[in-house]
Formats: sequence, structure tokens, C-alpha cells
Amino acid sequence: MTSIAVLGAGITGITAAYKLLERGFDVCVFEQRPGAAMETSFANAGQLSASNAEVWNRPSTFLKGLKWMFTKDAPLLVHPAPTPHKLSWLLEFVLASRSYEANTIRTTEMAIAARRHLLEMADREGIDFDIEKRGIMHVFEDAGELEHATKVNRLLERGGLIRRYVSPEEIRQIEPAVTGNFIGGYYTESDFTGDIHSFTRGLAEACQRNGATIRYETKVTNAQADESRAELTVRDLNNDGPERTETFDALVVCAGVKSRAIARMLGDRVNVYPVKGYSITIELKDEESRKAAPHVSILDDQAKIVGTRLGERLRIAGTAEFTGEDRTVRQERIDPLLAWCRMRFPGVSIGDYESWAGLRPMMPNMMPKVGRGRSKTVFYNTGHGHLGWTLGPITAEMIASEVAEVYGRTSVAAERPARSHAAE
Repeated sequence: MTSIAVLGAGITGITAAYKLLERGFDVCVFEQRPGAAMETSFANAGQLSASNAEVWNRPSTFLKGLKWMFTKDAPLLVHPAPTPHKLSWLLEFVLASRSYEANTIRTTEMAIAARRHLLEMADREGIDFDIEKRGIMHVFEDAGELEHATKVNRLLERGGLIRRYVSPEEIRQIEPAVTGNFIGGYYTESDFTGDIHSFTRGLAEACQRNGATIRYETKVTNAQADESRAELTVRDLNNDGPERTETFDALVVCAGVKSRAIARMLGDRVNVYPVKGYSITIELKDEESRKAAPHVSILDDQAKIVGTRLGERLRIAGTAEFTGEDRTVRQERIDPLLAWCRMRFPGVSIGDYESWAGLRPMMPNMMPKVGRGRSKTVFYNTGHGHLGWTLGPITAEMIASEVAEVYGRTSVAAERPARSHAAE
């Protein structure tokens, strides 16, 4: 049986592992943390949002980045200290503006296609992840932002998405809990929300049931590959044992912000940059807070902040910070999230919340790196940026199909019966 090593047990690694298992491969996942979905896939905004498919490579983003460079609570914060990696990434980011429209359309198409794969996996394996199929609403208080959203809507439509304009009155009808002086919005009924951490952990358990090996607390210290095999040097982190070498027929890199370093070991260039994002998770412990929290996920385009209900919790997430591989939770970046909650959902008590910061693995053109490396035995499924939850299921299908084509495997998904959530 053809053996495949998958590096990373986040949303991209676990969905890739599952899709490879469907095609009959012998799959082994390596993860440095003690469980699945403990890095970028831990506490994101919760949106599965084709409506948020617009890539960031446009002149207004460049100008905002310069304007906000010395503003600590800015939605987009680029720390001025230069590094060769940051400078090369930013240069490629600017150059990618030439593909802004095409990449936005393509991202929309992929996001729509991903929905079916995610729901099929959840139904088949009976995964409960606080799914809410109530749509996602973008709200606007600024006329310029709304005008731009109307232009973006034309690109989303070309990608196949139905996202309709809603008046201030309709905003209040769709989600009575949200407050603001809105001049309009856009509502995408087909988008939905859910807990990425719960889904990824549930799917990881399904992978193990279906025959995958997952090596938690295992660090990959070196990777090499040629045209016939891939070789990993690994070390167990929970003991003082020596490093060991393991050999596989192929390797799929889904290692988030670590993908760039691993790619360099393998002779490839994958220019992933760690773009830091923050979130808070508020426990809705009292009845007043539960009534005051939204059921429809809200994206405030001007503030670049999202509010999503996950069962009896409210997840508020946002900001993008270019500060290297730094996971420090800074209170001055959390405060705007708390202030936004007070403004948009004043009845929610914020006395009990957890803060989190994660690193989004982002490519300069905002498109995930999916496909072959320099060697025949190396594949990449990484660089999804802020849309890993949205795009992960379809890129997993894409990379598994490519691996299967190389090794002559076909899908066996049709042989597995689906299980509904209601039956659990």
C-alpha cells in the first residue's frame, strides 16, 4: 500500500488525510502539538464564508497599511521593522494586485465547492461542530465601504455566489441583536458557521478510526525527498528519545506557517508569511447575554471584525498583524474586539472571555499553494491565510486527487454510508 506522510493536524492537514484515506492510501499524520487543531485551527472567526472571498491585493489596502503602521489598534498593522522575508512577501503582495479580480473569482468558486465536501464529511462521520445555517451578513456604516462592497459583489457573482443587498430595515429583521447606524449591508444566505476546532478534532478521530496513524507531540526536524521516496527525521517531544528517520512513498505539507521552512528543506520556495489574528470567546452564561447575542454571523467591513455564535459562546475575531512568528496575546489588540462587542451587542456580558492569537499562513497572492513540489514525491496544501476553514475541504479534495493521479488511486468515498447528525 502506498504510504503518505501528512505534515500538520490542522484543518488542511486533517481534511487532506481524510481525503487520502478515501482513496486507499496508508496515511500517517505528524503534529508537533498534543492534539489536532491547536494552532491556527483553534479559535478562528467560525465563518465558512464564500462571501469573504475577496483577496486583499488592491491599492486601498496598501494605503491603509501605510496609514495604520503606527496605530496600535488598527485593523491592519504592519510593524515597520524590516526583515528580508517580510519585504519579499510585501513586494510580491503588491505585484499580485494584477490578479486581484481573477483570484477573487477563483477563491469564490473554491469556497462554494468546499461546502459540499465539508458537510459530507461531517454527516458521514457524525461530527457535531455547532453548525448554524443562518447565513452571513456584512454590515456597513460608511458609504465608501458599501460602494466598494457593491463592486466586489460583481466579482462574487462571476464566481457563482448569490449575495444580496439588504437595507437597514432588513438588517434589523435578519438579525435583531446587532446595533449600529447602518446604511446597508449584504447578506449571503448560503454561507454558514461552525467551530473549526470541534470539526477538525472530530475528523481527526474519524481518520484514526478509518486507519490513519496520527503522531502527536512529534517534531519534524528534517525532510528530504527524491523521485522515489520522501524521508523524514522526527523526534518525540514527550520523551528524551533520539531522532529517527522514517521513509514514505510521498509527503503532503500542510504545516501552516512552518510550511516555508519545510519547503526549503525540500528544495522548494513556498513564501508563506505568518499574519497574526486575534479572537475572544465569550461564554454566554446568563439568559440576558444569550438573548443579546446574534444567531446570524456578522462581518463589520469597516472594523474588519466578525461576530459569530457557536452554541452558547460568542466568538469575536479580527485584525491582521504583520509581526513575524509571534503568538503573544497583546491586550491593546484585544481591546478593540471587546469595544466592538459592547457597541454591536451591548446586552452581552463580557465579564468571562478567553483571548487567543493565531498565525494565518498567507501567500502573497492570497491563494493557497496546492500541488506538486519540485520532487515527484512532494505535495503542498498550505497558505490558505484567513480562509483555511472556508477552503480547506476543497483543497484537500484537490491535493488528494492529484496524489491519486500520480499513484493510480481512485476515490472510494462512494462505498462509505453517510450518517446524519440526527441519528447521533
